[in-house]
Amino acid sequence: MKYFFNIITALMLVFSAQAQQADKAKKLLDEVSSKIKSYKNIAIDFSYNVNGQDHSGNLTLEGDKYLATFMGITQLYDGDKVYTVNPEDEEVTVSKLSTSNTGAITPSKALTFFNSGYTYSWDITQKAAGKNLQYIKLKPTSSKSSTKEILLGIDTATKHIYTIIEVFKNGNKSIITVKTFKTNQTLSKNHFTFASSKYPNYYINKLD
Repeated sequence: MKYFFNIITALMLVFSAQAQQADKAKKLLDEVSSKIKSYKNIAIDFSYNVNGQDHSGNLTLEGDKYLATFMGITQLYDGDKVYTVNPEDEEVTVSKLSTSNTGAITPSKALTFFNSGYTYSWDITQKAAGKNLQYIKLKPTSSKSSTKEILLGIDTATKHIYTIIEVFKNGNKSIITVKTFKTNQTLSKNHFTFASSKYPNYYINKLD
């Protein structure tokens, strides 16, 4: 009987420690989210590594609107429609913003995607590029997700996300690293407006 109670006590201590770690993780994520929401707009340059291949891109966010350029493709969301510009095919695809995959890291939610659909726990600390990073481990709550886990590296000084390491169930891994992080930039009033005049010879493919 004494052995049984020792096991129960040990389990309670483990669960208590896990709960405390989850609380710490939530507190830090709440600080990150609050910091992001305090800015009028955000402009970042980033690198993206998948299966050993490096790519670069940039993203400007203002509310739900965004303008992103990645691997030669430009995508703009004006709050109503998504415009995807493919120079190689000389085509612009116009569609509504997809909300079917709530677990996907979309441009508009790139810095706050963790607010729903994940459980989280406190992970390792690490130094990188002169920054003190605290990692938070996220696990999708949906069994249908192709993602096994995500590690968020958060700069403890600024409360900005520095890196996103996504591990997939098929064994693949992608790493997004923020190179520059600028806030409250002076943007033109047409920054998030699609201008068809810029693409006179492009085929406009309206899906919605």
